[in-house]
Amino acid sequence: MTETLMAPVLAFLPCATPQAWVQWALEHPHTLLVDHANCEKKAASTALNLMYRYVEHPRLLQKLSRLAREELRHFEQVFAIMQRRNMAYPQLSASRYAAGLRAQVRGNEPGRLVDTLLVGALIEARSCERFAALIPHLDSELAEFYRSLLKSEARHFEDYLALAGGLATAEEIAKRLDQLKDVEAALITGVDREFRFHSGVPAAA
Repeated sequence: MTETLMAPVLAFLPCATPQAWVQWALEHPHTLLVDHANCEKKAASTALNLMYRYVEHPRLLQKLSRLAREELRHFEQVFAIMQRRNMAYPQLSASRYAAGLRAQVRGNEPGRLVDTLLVGALIEARSCERFAALIPHLDSELAEFYRSLLKSEARHFEDYLALAGGLATAEEIAKRLDQLKDVEAALITGVDREFRFHSGVPAAA
């Protein structure tokens, strides 16, 4: 079932997560959970911001309302695991990943909305792929939790992609995705100084 679920995610992404990142994550279990919690909050916030900005799109409002609720539920679940493990919840600086992708978003509509949705699809797909990459290496509680997230994260990526597809031609979507995927791959395979859920690889890798 996992292989079937992950097939479209892996086909969509420009590259696989480097094994060096997986090892880095295993060396920083606390930061992994803290930044995962942050990512869930940011995902909910992004969905809500789009709902406020684009009230003229009923389908977007319906899809992203559901997505925001799910992301907040995921945050609650991550935070509960952290509490059970007596983990503090410190402030963390953001990785360059999301900012690097959003810097590519066009400034004029409808390109701005199309690009924002495509960036959302890439972020959700990458999150899903990273959960799957980590599962074989985690303790049973965390592995089961991350496995439970795969279905919803895969659906989120498809929702974002479908919403973008309703606003532009297939040719425009393909062209923009090719450009954004090049940036995404560079961010994922590039060197980062600090570990984050969406960071690249450590300098020593």
